[in-house]
Amino acid sequence: MCLDSQRELPGRVADAEARRTSLADQVVVPRLFFVSIGAAVAFQIATTAVGLAGAGRAPIWLLASGLVLFVAVSAAQLARFRQLNGVWLGGLLSRVVGGTATAASVSYAGALGGATWAAFVGAWWLVPVAAIAGGAAYALSGQRWMRRYRADPAAHSRGESAAWLLVLAILALTFLVLLVAQR
Repeated sequence: MCLDSQRELPGRVADAEARRTSLADQVVVPRLFFVSIGAAVAFQIATTAVGLAGAGRAPIWLLASGLVLFVAVSAAQLARFRQLNGVWLGGLLSRVVGGTATAASVSYAGALGGATWAAFVGAWWLVPVAAIAGGAAYALSGQRWMRRYRADPAAHSRGESAAWLLVLAILALTFLVLLVAQR
């Protein structure tokens, strides 16, 4: 590397950081993005709780319907995000949609646990209450991540690795299969 190139590098890095900050300020979130993700999570929590409790004629279809709806809503919203902005944000898929942000994970686990308990003991009115609370907290966690990303894109621009997300998905599906098989 020549001496002139070494002198230009800090300027290029500063320019790249300035462009990243400018992009973070210009990112547009699709209308109802967080609301629709939260609603899909609430539906998924409720269908999972009721399905695990064995209610209805086909509990496995309840489980599947919640997952299918969540995947469909997530894919549609991510496509809309990409269409509006022309870019992907590191962390948006895993932290906001996938729920790997701490607040999303904790609220999801708590809501799913509460809804499942309510379904098993027959407190059916509590299932949607827990599911809606979990979906709302999930959506608020996503909004919080977006605010943090805009404030400091360098610190919040990374999501989990694809390999780690795959491991988590395999573990979750394994536990779900074992739980359903034990019924």
